[in-house]
Amino acid sequence: MGEVLIKYKGVRVSQDYETVLRGVDLELSRGSFVYLIGKVGAGKSSLLKTMYGELDITDGEAEVLGYNMRKLKQKHVPKLRRRLGIVFQDFQLLTDRSVYDNLKFVLRATGWHDKKEIDNRIKAVLNLVGMEDKGDKLPNELSGGEQQRVVIARAVLNSPDIIMADEPTGNLDTETGRAITKLLHDLSDTGSLVIMTTHNLQLLREFPGEVYRCEDQKLVKEE
Repeated sequence: MGEVLIKYKGVRVSQDYETVLRGVDLELSRGSFVYLIGKVGAGKSSLLKTMYGELDITDGEAEVLGYNMRKLKQKHVPKLRRRLGIVFQDFQLLTDRSVYDNLKFVLRATGWHDKKEIDNRIKAVLNLVGMEDKGDKLPNELSGGEQQRVVIARAVLNSPDIIMADEPTGNLDTETGRAITKLLHDLSDTGSLVIMTTHNLQLLREFPGEVYRCEDQKLVKEE
């Protein structure tokens, strides 16, 4: 087992004053590939939100990358998020600029200044996701699968310890979804902890990982 990056003990997860999960116990390590499964509204996305500081935790103990999430001050959230890569289902790319400029925007916002270093890093991540020849394209010139690859490239720009992917294959056809899952699975082999929510149970058979199910307000590890 690698180093433990996320540790939850007896955590309650609430959204809009409603409890969605209670008594969550979780230990997730570097280099693991983790699936969160369960019906819509069962708490998968809410659980992820507690991990990147979007939702407060009211009960229990929670630690992410050494940060105590019960006591995390708002001003420290950006510092935590710099060590996380977050992949949303709805891409959230800036539509008025090229793929290259989308990635450059993130690097500049996270403190990169050297033009050559920025250029090298963007080329490296585009290469990693198989998009090395698409840097000058606008998001709307790309297919859904290509946009999702760019989103993953954006998520790994700062070599994050943890990558969280919320239904990254939800809007994609089966073949593209498999390719995206393989890409994320490969990233866990490089030492990142990858957590992915999904409805597609076929992927679990093809790309094995730890599986946690959200149901009846509980998080249960599937053996």
